[in-house]
Amino acid sequence: MSLDFISLENIQEIAHKYGYWAIFVGILLENLGIPLPGETVTLVGGFLAGNDELNYWLVVGDAATGAAIGGTCGYWIGRIGGWPLLMRCSRLLRISEARVLDIKEKFSENAAKAVFFGRFFALLRILAAPLAGIAQMPFANFLLYNLLGAAAWASAMVSLAFFAGKVVSLEELVQWVGQFAILALLILVALIAVPLWLESRQVEEITTEE
Repeated sequence: MSLDFISLENIQEIAHKYGYWAIFVGILLENLGIPLPGETVTLVGGFLAGNDELNYWLVVGDAATGAAIGGTCGYWIGRIGGWPLLMRCSRLLRISEARVLDIKEKFSENAAKAVFFGRFFALLRILAAPLAGIAQMPFANFLLYNLLGAAAWASAMVSLAFFAGKVVSLEELVQWVGQFAILALLILVALIAVPLWLESRQVEEITTEE
């Protein structure tokens, strides 16, 4: 499905027309897995608040609430039906069940960090909550870190646009944030993938020696 219609101009137009509802719904839908640019929606809200078109605190509350509700829905989706789906995908990718269980265990050990800091990474913002559900992270713990992460992310993004939007254009700001998000995601993938690759190499060497 093409998302060309979701341009920055269209997002601004929708935000002008529907205000706080546009911000809340846009971020909620992104957190439910629908490919919408939630980060851009938040930046637009902060930019409009910086121009006194919207209230700063209401935009922050909107963004945090949409993110928190979307994350909670994602958690229960993962907890109720995520494991069977994950196992089907692993079979298609020829990943053993033992390997999937090992990854699940490692995620469980770092679930709180993933839920909180995942808000700041485009892909993890969608996947962290369902993965927490699959890993059966206690809901009370998930709820705490989900709310804290949503509040921290919303405050950071809205504040960035609110203040930086006074000295740079919204287009430049969205571009810079997008480039930083891609770089951060690549670094995160490397930090996860390289240790796993080294571990698999060690296992192969041990197996070969035996």
